[in-house]
Amino acid sequence: MLVKEKFVPLQFFKKEAYTGSRKGMRYRVAKAEDSLEAVVYPGPYCYEATEEEKKTKAVFPFSDEGLGLAIDWINGQYEERKSVWNAVRR
Repeated sequence: MLVKEKFVPLQFFKKEAYTGSRKGMRYRVAKAEDSLEAVVYPGPYCYEATEEEKKTKAVFPFSDEGLGLAIDWINGQYEERKSVWNAVRR
């Protein structure tokens, strides 16, 4: 489970996207205009090499609260779609 207190700070997203993975699920959080865009997708490939139709996206305010909401959304996507992520791990 991702925890906001251990996640990169909001200022990080002014220059870079942040990517990671958890048991078959890959995720990416990046600044998009004045918002944060969170994306989850099945591994094993990186964001750029994964087909768009396999990506699920959500947009949140570019704020500390928005970052917390994005992290909660990613955690929720992991829980709701465990069968998808587990299929990738086989």
